[in-house]
Amino acid sequence: MKISINTYSKAIIASLSLLAVVSCSDPWDDHAKSSDENLKQNLGERLTSISETSEFGKLLTETGYDRILAGSKSYTVWAPNNAAIAAVPSSELSDMQSKKRFVSNHIALTEFGSVSTQDTVTVEMLSTKYLEFINGSVMDGAPVVTADQYTSNGLYHIVGDALIPRENIWQYIKGMNGSNAMSTYLASLDEFNIYQSDSIAKVTAETFPGIYADSLSNSYLKNVYNLNNEKNKYTFFLLEDDAYNTEVQKLEPYLTKSNADSTTTYASYFNTRDFAFHKSVAQENLPDTLVSRFGVKVPIDKSNIVEEVHLSNGVLYVMSALDVPLETRLLTQQIEGENPIGFSQGDKRGNTYYREKEDLDGMPFEDIMVQNHGEPLFSIFYSAQNLYSTTYKVYWRAINDIQSNTFQQRLRFGGMINEMGDVVDEIAILDYTDVPPNDYNEVYIGEFTLDEAGSLDLISLIAANSGSNGVNTLTLDYIKLVPVIK
Repeated sequence: MKISINTYSKAIIASLSLLAVVSCSDPWDDHAKSSDENLKQNLGERLTSISETSEFGKLLTETGYDRILAGSKSYTVWAPNNAAIAAVPSSELSDMQSKKRFVSNHIALTEFGSVSTQDTVTVEMLSTKYLEFINGSVMDGAPVVTADQYTSNGLYHIVGDALIPRENIWQYIKGMNGSNAMSTYLASLDEFNIYQSDSIAKVTAETFPGIYADSLSNSYLKNVYNLNNEKNKYTFFLLEDDAYNTEVQKLEPYLTKSNADSTTTYASYFNTRDFAFHKSVAQENLPDTLVSRFGVKVPIDKSNIVEEVHLSNGVLYVMSALDVPLETRLLTQQIEGENPIGFSQGDKRGNTYYREKEDLDGMPFEDIMVQNHGEPLFSIFYSAQNLYSTTYKVYWRAINDIQSNTFQQRLRFGGMINEMGDVVDEIAILDYTDVPPNDYNEVYIGEFTLDEAGSLDLISLIAANSGSNGVNTLTLDYIKLVPVIK
């Protein structure tokens, strides 16, 4: 008898638990199992027949979206009521293309009910815009007046404001082409290539249209952020002309090229690349400093914000000034010893060691050591990209923790390898520097000057001019190139 009572009790508890789960389920799931009269109409029929959304229903019929919403797929529609449609500017519904764009911004594939485990659900609309459905009660800023109305092929919510499709950041910038100097420059990068790889990417995109991302079409979109991407959110600072020209002129002495036009182009690029940031940051949440993806600290003075523009993939701030100090703009480059691009004569892999170690403070580091190779002047090759036209102070950390004797090595910057295997036409070659045992300190090596900004495809770490073991050892944790402010 006792067993029978417990079994019966468990059955009641299980039934009550099931009832609790069902009572908290999504409204669409509930109604999909019912025989409600609403299920006899599809979304297209329903939204064109009820009085509250009759004006939106007319747009559905006019654009053909009523037929789409009569199909077998499931959709969710955030349908503006008649008052919301009446408030839409006429320019948003001026022709069939704009009407279709408007209507499609209210429709999403699959069902999105007001019940969700997430506070904010990002929804891809048929317009390809991504809108935020917040707490099931607000859609892209529009309040939900009536939620979770079901039909045979989906849900609709009635909203009190129309979801007018907004431009994305890149569309806004392109729209300013010709009226804003910074926008005009960015648009010009559709044609001008900052790097050689940009040209290859653009040719590929033209050869296979529609296959590759649109970020291939512009050097800024490819190398910084694809501000035309609707899936991500960004913060972008667009400078007014005086502020923009001031920042470009500040950088021009450090981006000297073969002619004045090229100098201005590259100064403009290295200026603008630090004004785009991943994630959208509201004005009230802007910190006093943002760090660009290139490591530049950009100070933000909110008193210089002229306009805040909310766009479909983030926020754009028009700025009257945005002063980035050269001390933070001209970044130190660090070249890691364990990442060479090549070696000089002979196969010395058996004498080359890529090491993972700890310094005297227990901090881990990686370096390279080439030992007992028997070659005078044996060299390890490195490269550095995007160097400024200025003087660089050079430091290294080179750990000699294997040998008890001091050996010497030196650095050479620039040059090219001729048919004999020798490096010629170098920019600078620094003096030999001692590498004593167990010195973990960073050491100043010397300096060199670049007259033209660009890349150094060849930086050489050179061993002593000796074939003797223990004398011609090479070791390197890193090289630091510190630009000098003129």
